[in-house]
Amino acid sequence: MQPARAVDLLRRARTVAVLGAHPDVVRPAGYVPDYLHSVGYRVLPVNPRFAGQTLWGERVRASLAEIGEPVDIVDVFRRSEDVPAHLDDILAMRPLPGCVWLQLGIVQHAIAAALDRAGIAFVQDRCTLAEHRRHGLPVAARSP
Repeated sequence: MQPARAVDLLRRARTVAVLGAHPDVVRPAGYVPDYLHSVGYRVLPVNPRFAGQTLWGERVRASLAEIGEPVDIVDVFRRSEDVPAHLDDILAMRPLPGCVWLQLGIVQHAIAAALDRAGIAFVQDRCTLAEHRRHGLPVAARSP
């Protein structure tokens, strides 16, 4: 995906589901969603290890299937080899997310075609925090 398209997706997004979210803000899966929340995105944390806890004002879900509301971006903090195991959950989301975004260092070409066929944009090996800062994006208006 072209960098300009990725930035546009981030600019228009309001709700971000964070797959692999972590409460420790020293870890990327903690400080990146913490940053996104601080600049106005609604962050929906997903991690079975912390299900039921509250992060960023939201209950941590065990899986994407528990969300049941529109999500603009599924921001993925999982090892590259673990990403294909989440494809069915992503494709089962209703409505479908607008974008699946694999964080910096996470590359998974094998799922790109399936997401494209479903009409879901795909970004990989890019950090949402870094892109937001680099392009001076405005504060997002949180979804209700």
